[in-house]
Amino acid sequence: MPTLTTVADWTITASGDTACFTHAFAGDYWAPRVWNGRGLAMAESDLAAFDKSVGEVMKLPVYWLARARCRAADAGDASVWSPPRYDSDDEFVYIAGPCRTGAPAPGYRPVSTFTIELVHLRGLRIRLAAYRVALACR
Repeated sequence: MPTLTTVADWTITASGDTACFTHAFAGDYWAPRVWNGRGLAMAESDLAAFDKSVGEVMKLPVYWLARARCRAADAGDASVWSPPRYDSDDEFVYIAGPCRTGAPAPGYRPVSTFTIELVHLRGLRIRLAAYRVALACR
């Protein structure tokens, strides 16, 4: 049975080696955007809640079990994610990295649900934290 947690507008299920993030604004302009296998984008205003949801998943036993099973050298490393980039035209933050969706279409597409391997959440959380600190210092 998958582990389920909810933070603000996010519902997260985690099982096996993946976490599935579902956003409440599916189909809306502010829905997250995913370029399958290449990256993730979300409204800058939603970044804090998403960062918190990633942190909540990292507290779960399923996260630590996945980390223990993984033998990859880059597991948990921030280098699998690019530094977040803010686009003032659409007010979204873009992060290149291993994010997946069920629709293999080119380019960033609005999605209601996307998955990330549990072992890559630590690196994503590092990138998000660094971005949020830099944002607070502006």
